Amino acid sequence: MGRQRNHEREDPQARLSDGSIARIAPGEFGGGWEVVVDGTPQSHVDLDDPTHLHFEYVTRMGAVIDQLPAGPLTAIHLGAGGLTIPRYVEATRPGSRQQVVELEQALVDLVREHLPLPRGAAIRIRIGDAREGLGRLPDSMTGKVDLLVSDVYSGAQTPAHLTTVEFYREAAKLLAPGGVLLVNVADGAGLAFARRQVATIREVLPHVVVLAEVQVLKGRRFGNLVVAASAAPLPTEWLPRLMAAGPHPAKVAEGAEIDAFIRDALPATDGDATASPRPSAAMFER
Repeated sequence: MGRQRNHEREDPQARLSDGSIARIAPGEFGGGWEVVVDGTPQSHVDLDDPTHLHFEYVTRMGAVIDQLPAGPLTAIHLGAGGLTIPRYVEATRPGSRQQVVELEQALVDLVREHLPLPRGAAIRIRIGDAREGLGRLPDSMTGKVDLLVSDVYSGAQTPAHLTTVEFYREAAKLLAPGGVLLVNVADGAGLAFARRQVATIREVLPHVVVLAEVQVLKGRRFGNLVVAASAAPLPTEWLPRLMAAGPHPAKVAEGAEIDAFIRDALPATDGDATASPRPSAAMFER
């Protein structure tokens, strides 16, 4: 992780509403481009190959999306970043209808100018808070969404109001009977925040699996866990394919493993939720 940025290069940039700076920089590993906000890499985009998902947790999200029933999807994405997953869905599921909710107009403008979306892609971007944005989506989407992705960060943290039972209930109303919620959860040693998030999500959507690198899932280092949840059973035939898809070493926890993972963690509510933990700045030195 300890990469040093070339400070002599002038990257395209924009100032966000909280004063932080978003930049688009050449990817230093694997080509493509990175969207970096105040030194934290938030997205990787390969304009030549939108199926190239460079970040490990995004690759795991893509592996889950690949297991959804064939054909176009109706999808909602909370948090835009570089629009990596919407580009992936557009490339792998032509004809999909997608809505993106992003707080920062300046970030959207920066990405659209320097990392343009494919021509003709049915991807609509709405500006506003992710939770408020759920309530402004067309009524026709209620109960019709195949995929809802929550990957929202303010700087390097997920805001508290996007981690609660009340928030996930609002999100779940949009899902089709077999629709899937995907959540990016970042946590470190002990996984107190992640355990509580899984407990919170399962309070709303009873069928849950967690995908992560083995050492992250054991709480031995800071990293990203992908939570997939649905009102309907997630087919067990997914699991071998998800494991095989990598990145490796990978782990998919389900069933009794989810019970053991949650342990005594209680669901988060609007009255007691906290933002996700902030990673060490050393993780993102460039």
